[in-house]
Amino acid sequence: MKKAQSPFLSNKLGVSYAISTVIISAVTILLVIVASSYAYQLLEQQRGAAEFEVAKESILAFDDALENIAWKPGAAQSARFTISYGQLELIPASHSQASPLVIDVERNNVSLIPQPYSVSTGFFRYSISNRYANLWEGYSSYILGDENLIVTNGTERFGRALVEKASGFVNITLDYRVRAMKTSTITVNDVRVNYVDIWVIKLDISDWSTYIYDFNLKARCLNVSTTTYGPYSMDATDDVGIQVQYGSDSSRIEIQGLETGDVVLNFILSEVKVTF
Repeated sequence: MKKAQSPFLSNKLGVSYAISTVIISAVTILLVIVASSYAYQLLEQQRGAAEFEVAKESILAFDDALENIAWKPGAAQSARFTISYGQLELIPASHSQASPLVIDVERNNVSLIPQPYSVSTGFFRYSISNRYANLWEGYSSYILGDENLIVTNGTERFGRALVEKASGFVNITLDYRVRAMKTSTITVNDVRVNYVDIWVIKLDISDWSTYIYDFNLKARCLNVSTTTYGPYSMDATDDVGIQVQYGSDSSRIEIQGLETGDVVLNFILSEVKVTF
């Protein structure tokens, strides 16, 4: 004899199947949302990391452009930047974060010129969250130049670009060093005259500003001028050194190859306007 199925039990099973379907669907949707969110975050992190690497190349390209025009009044070049995850700051000499570039020339540790040669100059900085450029605390490394503020031959670049982690951000800062070297020695009225040239690049930035998205960063040489000190008498055994101070950084070198006689110092200043 066939046992009759209870209508109540049938309805209960139907409701149970419906609830199970709803729960499974909800869990599936939640998993899809979580997976999509994770995939989006991973994609954003990859894009931010890629931008950080491209920003390095853009900064090096801008340095190339600037150094190509620095000593050619009226000349201008630019470099392309594409920024979505970070920002680029132009920081003028008047800003509290900027420091003057101060140059002194010493003979046997005594200042040779009436007062140190000082130049107010700006700099620029690219910043991005540390989540996109995951570097350890205290990281610091140069992608251009080094910690020295003075270069001593015609092949070394003026620019120095420092990558460092600070307060949850990774910054790339570009500023410019001094080139100093003996360029010639000639005889004038039976006196050997040593000429020492000191080249300085001044970044002329009007106002503090930040930029994102696509833009061209432009450099235009406004002027090149020379200030001369001397002649000063010296002996070949004298120690003639150049001291450069920029913020908390300082460097000193001795000028090599000077002969007994006089020394003439030429400070050659290039003023470069930096704009977007």
